[in-house]
Amino acid sequence: MLQSREIYDLLLDSSNTQIPVEEILIGLTWTMCQAQGIGLCMSPGTPTRTLSWSGTLANKPIAELAGWIRSWDSYQATVAMAAINAAINSRSSLIDKAEPLASKKSGNLAVFEYFLPLIRGKKVAVIGRYPGLSDYEQVLDLTVIERQPSPQDFPDPASEYLLPEAEWVFLTATSIVNKTFPRLVELARNANLVLMGPTVPWLPDLVDLGIDYLAGVKVTNPEVLRQTVAEGGGVRIFETSVRYCVLKLSK
Repeated sequence: MLQSREIYDLLLDSSNTQIPVEEILIGLTWTMCQAQGIGLCMSPGTPTRTLSWSGTLANKPIAELAGWIRSWDSYQATVAMAAINAAINSRSSLIDKAEPLASKKSGNLAVFEYFLPLIRGKKVAVIGRYPGLSDYEQVLDLTVIERQPSPQDFPDPASEYLLPEAEWVFLTATSIVNKTFPRLVELARNANLVLMGPTVPWLPDLVDLGIDYLAGVKVTNPEVLRQTVAEGGGVRIFETSVRYCVLKLSK
């Protein structure tokens, strides 16, 4: 099995292409890269007045922007992840193998609804307080670990104690961008680990890092997705332009 910190080498090797970036959009909630295909990444939660490199990214090769994935600058790393996903997800066969989710629950909750028969009665840890997640707290043994915790959540340091005891862990793919991925994966090595969110790269090699399931998105309407991202859309993309799909990875 690969070491979890090798995720960055894996992503760079898988996106090493000179295909030029056509457009980068940094929206309030999502950052989108249009190149060979479309790549998404959750935008940084920290506002900024200006970015020194704005206006210079179009026509650069994907491989050049992908190198920013190692950056500790949150905007650079976000752009890199979107570019990486534009390269990987446009040619990945995994998306076609994944099961599209048909759920009455919207957005991220469709993922938890899908896994409900498997996780009921298990110790479940979720990284991040997803909107509506409280609906499941009455029916699941659920622990939520949140960077900005509410009174119902545990703070980041609790991961060291809670993840090793969990039987199922749901990990946002944004953890790749903020560099918490390697440690969280190590802590969850005894659990069934689901990597989820529009930021997910559809790579089969992630199974070698300890990922058991991918719960990512398939773009269904590129034009509407672009407009929604540009206009500051958040969960609305799940209603109009992307669809969650789930795949169990196998070695």
